[in-house]
Amino acid sequence: MAAGETKAENTSPRSPEAELGIKVEDLWEVLEPQLTPTEKLNSCFQDLPVSSFPVPPSHVIEIPSDTSLAETVEILSRHKIPSAPVRDADAPDDASWMDRYIGIVEFAGVAMWVLNQLDASANGKVGSTLTRMDSFTYKKQANGVAENGLTSATSQSTDDGSTSVAGSFFETLTSSEFYKNTKVRDISGSFRWAPFLALQTSDSFLTMLLLLSKYRVKTLPVVDSDNGMLVNIITQSAVVHMLAECAGLDWFENWGDKALDELGLPNTKPCDLLKVKEDEPVLKAFLLMRKKGIGGLPVVDASGKYAVGNISIRDVQYLLTAPEIYKDYRTITVRNFLTEVQNYLIKQKADSPLLHGLITCKRGDTMKDVILKLDSKKIHRIYVTDESGLLEGVITLRDIISKLVYEPSNYFGDFFDGVLPLPEDSRV
Repeated sequence: MAAGETKAENTSPRSPEAELGIKVEDLWEVLEPQLTPTEKLNSCFQDLPVSSFPVPPSHVIEIPSDTSLAETVEILSRHKIPSAPVRDADAPDDASWMDRYIGIVEFAGVAMWVLNQLDASANGKVGSTLTRMDSFTYKKQANGVAENGLTSATSQSTDDGSTSVAGSFFETLTSSEFYKNTKVRDISGSFRWAPFLALQTSDSFLTMLLLLSKYRVKTLPVVDSDNGMLVNIITQSAVVHMLAECAGLDWFENWGDKALDELGLPNTKPCDLLKVKEDEPVLKAFLLMRKKGIGGLPVVDASGKYAVGNISIRDVQYLLTAPEIYKDYRTITVRNFLTEVQNYLIKQKADSPLLHGLITCKRGDTMKDVILKLDSKKIHRIYVTDESGLLEGVITLRDIISKLVYEPSNYFGDFFDGVLPLPEDSRV
């Protein structure tokens, strides 16, 4: 390499993410040798503005706050995105970005909100969200099902006290006026609803990585520092894809060649790992994810020791987008839910992580091995098993990002001062 020539000038990157990795490499090579590798990574990411993160080829999708739940589901499904910023339909055209957006709505959040209404109605409760809807009232009936077009469904309790529903319930629900008329703003503050916490293009990569890991933010909008326009949305998946594209670069290999157990992963003991058995009601799985605020569960066999599949909070979308595939089931178990969704996806010729089977790793695998698996399969978690196949733990995208950087003392200062507090009924 000629004097003064950087690696970025001497290499033809295979992607925008790889080009970004080369910028990190150039910063890495000129840092003081006395710094530890972790300190060097923190310094590199502190020096990179978030404006350099690649923008997806498709434009940023926004959802007006007066969009119905049915329309919201259709938009997210059509664009194959898990979430979108919600724009205040009543905000003036010249409103600042802080006044223009009211939050982030997730595909799974819509479905889980619907399940919450089912749960509330079955127990004779009226949620605070429902009290704001003049057109709809809920009351407990003899069969535990709400009025307003939902009376053809059946609800029952299982031996462990969890609720199950007949397969026809969701088909009835998605054709109901309740579902068609409820607006996305009506579910503000419900499960997996996030405030509009945005980065500006001048913020650093380090800020972005810490928010996506330590502070558990899943989706980060990026606003142009000059005109206040929304220019990018960065997710945990996008960051892990960037890392996968950096394989082979010195800074990545220095970190990525470490074994999982050397990095303290998985960080959950087997006895503390939440899971669901394949013959249990799928509703139990989704309600457990709602209660614990987690994104997925391993599906285990009758012994509870061996993982046979995975169910994700994202999968709840199929209760709303393809409700007809369950209508002949008296009770939808985890097993028949996953089977019917897989059959549906095959018929639709759709690519989905649900078609890839269970993805696992071992404690001795490297971080690089795991990142490449997660990225190639487009999944959000991977299960750790021992040599005999016993389930030992789980590693998520957030776990991976959290091992890349650390938070310096008093790093954020007053960064969060402009974030509005969540409503009292928030479950984020």
